[in-house]
Amino acid sequence: MTMNAEFRAAYAERRAAEGRGQQSLSLPYVREGPLARQWSVRARSFDALARFVARERPRRVLDLGAGNGWLSYRLALTGIASVAVDVRDDDVDGLGAATCYLEQPFGRFERIAASFEALPLESHSFDMAIFNASLHYAIDLDAVLAEAQRVVRPGGHIVVLDSPFYALERDGEAMVREKKASGAYGATLLEPAFIEYLTAARLPGWRRHRVWYPLWYEVRPIIAWVRGKRRPSRFDVWESIVS
Repeated sequence: MTMNAEFRAAYAERRAAEGRGQQSLSLPYVREGPLARQWSVRARSFDALARFVARERPRRVLDLGAGNGWLSYRLALTGIASVAVDVRDDDVDGLGAATCYLEQPFGRFERIAASFEALPLESHSFDMAIFNASLHYAIDLDAVLAEAQRVVRPGGHIVVLDSPFYALERDGEAMVREKKASGAYGATLLEPAFIEYLTAARLPGWRRHRVWYPLWYEVRPIIAWVRGKRRPSRFDVWESIVS
């Protein structure tokens, strides 16, 4: 994820305007406010991830695209050694916004400001790497996944959480066109050539863990079909075992 200073500043400004600068120990369980609906979906993803983590029992986990570190905090509370990595260190919802977590007596985690295309970490030093709502910000998907594979031990797992997946490439491309035409994003935010979305074909051999989201989320494909719109993305949890 390559972001220059101008992009990082513009991104932080947009995130602040969206109300994402209000940190809380309750994340991802947000019950009220303008982002509660979005977090109700992400909370379901996290619950599915938590079950997977409890089953695999990793000791050391890398949180890629960690933002303010809420996921690292949640994992650390269970006794996992968590390392939060993000290219942003601002105090909106970048690594600089982790204060409310790091002030707690438990749940401490390490923070590293870095791109997940070039991780300053030793090879085979983690049991699991989680792309936390972040893999769609990759520019070179193969290079990013290769770097994650490098730092995870053989037999460990790479997990994708909360990145948009489309059943059909054409729906993903339609989403990208809509995003660019919306006028909601300035030129700075649209400049990087992020992959923007994922498909099963882009992650061959990966396993999908179906997540049951709130009813309003699950019926979106039906509503889109009735209205003659493109099929929407969904999240779910995807994982790969490092060989």
